[in-house]
Amino acid sequence: MVLFRFSNSFDRHMIFCSVSFKIVYDYMVGCQHFRFVKVAECDSCQRRRAEINRLLEENRTLKRELGQRKMDEGFLKDDDVKVKYYTGLPHLEVVMGVLACVGPYMTQRSKVLSPFQMLFLTLMRLRLNLPIQHVAHLFFVDRKTVSKTFRDTINVLHAHTSPLINWPGRDALRATMPHQFVEAFGKRVAVILDCLEISIQRPSSLKAQARSYSHYKHNTTMKFLVGITTQGSICFISKGWGGRVSDEHITDNCGILDKLSPGDLVLADRGFDVQDSVGLWCAEVKIPDLTKGRCQLDARDVESTRKIGHLRIHVGRVIGTVRNKYAILSAEAPFHMVLPCKDEDVTFLDKIVSVCCALTNMSPGVVL
Repeated sequence: MVLFRFSNSFDRHMIFCSVSFKIVYDYMVGCQHFRFVKVAECDSCQRRRAEINRLLEENRTLKRELGQRKMDEGFLKDDDVKVKYYTGLPHLEVVMGVLACVGPYMTQRSKVLSPFQMLFLTLMRLRLNLPIQHVAHLFFVDRKTVSKTFRDTINVLHAHTSPLINWPGRDALRATMPHQFVEAFGKRVAVILDCLEISIQRPSSLKAQARSYSHYKHNTTMKFLVGITTQGSICFISKGWGGRVSDEHITDNCGILDKLSPGDLVLADRGFDVQDSVGLWCAEVKIPDLTKGRCQLDARDVESTRKIGHLRIHVGRVIGTVRNKYAILSAEAPFHMVLPCKDEDVTFLDKIVSVCCALTNMSPGVVL
């Protein structure tokens, strides 16, 4: 004989066989009315009830596991390690801040994906460079939806996060300049230059192959000029240029010189032979000295080269941070990504690089 509360959802809908019977007890405790049902079950009913209870518990477990697996806000809630791993951003609050900025401009191509999931899908592809089919399985959508969502969201992110790559004013630069730069060069350093090269799929055209072949990387690449502040934030990113193009040519033609002010000091590597171009803006370039036919550098040149080399490691760390944080930049880009977007003068790869740099600026900077 088993005692059950009548309020139990299972007992309310129990169907008794002809062998089973029930006895109902009604009584009052204070102002509360209670009803109990005492049921005598046959063996068959007991087995059925046990199986139903097992299935109900299995259903609850599966729902709980499905909720944990669903790629939405709950998947990242209260877990900064997971947020950083999947998105590259430090906290869920930062992700939600990005969503608040771009969400109103996102077009939902599929009712299956919420605006948050569209952003999350895009950040995951940038961060981990997951194959499209893998992402499709994770979000329970087809490959076509993943591709369109990624492209549409990158377009929106590029349009609304580009202001995060901002060239600071001279007063702001001087007020926040790390003491290592002040000790070495005073408060004149405006920017540190380097190039980011991304491997691309080999073009079928021999002419395109020649323009994109990088002797430094021994591969076909696209090259982006990156400007870094002394604080470690990215303040300039150029459009992509074929890997064969020299650093000097990119510097002269990408628009960065227009941002210089008289008296500015630019730190650069040996490949940036741009003293004359920068000099037209009454600014100066510092690059590591070479022996240039001399047996050795004099003591002053050695010290200058040492200072520049040490501080330029700063730039390498920033670019390394961008690459390590967003694996899509370390992979070979499909050739269609380096073709101009429709009715625009930028490529889809340009947009991806810009978005990755803007998102990097939303994380704590590189500290000297």
